[in-house]
Amino acid sequence: MGKSAIRTVCKVDFDKPASEQPYLHNRWHPDIPPAATIKDGETVKIECLDWTGGQIKNDDSADDIKNVDLTRVHYLSGPFAIENAEPGDALLVEIMDVQPFEDQPWGFTGIFDKSNGGGFLDELYPSAAKAIWDFEGIYCTSRHIPHVKFAGLIHPGILGCAPSQEVLDTWNKREAELIVANKLDRDVALPPQPLNVHAGSADPNTKEKVGLQGARTIPGRPEHGGNCDIKNLSRGSKVYLPVHVPGANFSVGDLHFSQGDGEISFCGAIEMAGIITINFSVIKSGVSQLSLTSPIYIPGPVEPHFGPGRYIYFEGFSVDQHGKQHYLDVAVAYRQTTLRCIEYLRRFGYSDYQIYLLLSCAPIQGHVAGIVDIPNACTTLGLPMDIFDFDISPSAIPVKKLDMGRCAFETGKTEGEVVTTAGKNSEVSFGGGLNYKE
Repeated sequence: MGKSAIRTVCKVDFDKPASEQPYLHNRWHPDIPPAATIKDGETVKIECLDWTGGQIKNDDSADDIKNVDLTRVHYLSGPFAIENAEPGDALLVEIMDVQPFEDQPWGFTGIFDKSNGGGFLDELYPSAAKAIWDFEGIYCTSRHIPHVKFAGLIHPGILGCAPSQEVLDTWNKREAELIVANKLDRDVALPPQPLNVHAGSADPNTKEKVGLQGARTIPGRPEHGGNCDIKNLSRGSKVYLPVHVPGANFSVGDLHFSQGDGEISFCGAIEMAGIITINFSVIKSGVSQLSLTSPIYIPGPVEPHFGPGRYIYFEGFSVDQHGKQHYLDVAVAYRQTTLRCIEYLRRFGYSDYQIYLLLSCAPIQGHVAGIVDIPNACTTLGLPMDIFDFDISPSAIPVKKLDMGRCAFETGKTEGEVVTTAGKNSEVSFGGGLNYKE
């Protein structure tokens, strides 16, 4: 180590469509051929496109967010075969560094249109919107959300090993059962989709098979991790992944300059293209030795620091915005938590859409405070006050409204729609995975 350059095992091309690059893929399937082989114990550099494969532009229109083609995502780098890795082993992935490309010092945060992707608050805020962020070293600022500056906690949104055919069949079966049982006016899971499948360097027959069977990359899944969007999985972190196929077939992508807990707008991190440096080690029989049903991780030492007295926290409970009581529903509680923060920051001149974008990508702390005091779960959201260049503390009264400009909307719109009747006909939630009366 130190006597030679770190090997780059995957290079991306910004001048070529992502779908034509053989080191990328956008489905999970055991038959996608490895893009390269990495030695057990080796440290390598892996280049990644942004998760949309370059569909989003650095401009002041959200037309690209509104019309993004979600059958193409995520474009992941890999898969990479790790020498000596076999089913039943654990793959230790140590994230040594993550950086944007020097000639691509920007990223984006988006709110997808409710009819095309949506997000955590899409029934209240159904319009497409976008913010562009400029990177200066460790810091970022946005012309679309002024008076804000913070250090990024750079991390990959997606990393995982390929499923075995048995694991893949399990995913497809249980998600298909959810789709059949759906009572909501929205997608609840995405089945395999042959349209725009990219299977790396696979031959036509394998590509067709991957299109028909391959799992979409949108959700994280317990057997392998995947798209977990954990903001603290940054430089210096160690992740322990179950291995399901010979060689592990590890993939990574969806790099984030920064993200808040929950990534609430779905396209809610500061999405970027970049380079991740990773060390790989195989732990023989690691699944049984670690009782590794799902991935585990140890955070690294790198994190933006705000003093404990420099956060303002908002609380939310399992009572929705229409006053309906739910049973220990954390999703209802966290939705209400974010709405309390939106109401608070609105007083300073920000639009609801600007705040929605900001809470998705700024280093907010989301926590489950209570989960046993029936009927209400309690969640909290901690907003670091020092990311603003003016005082947002409760002592800053009377409030002076500032000119906050606006975020980017689709052509012809200067503001986003706000729906006050969202969720009014929802049923009372009693939580999942609990015994019902017979």
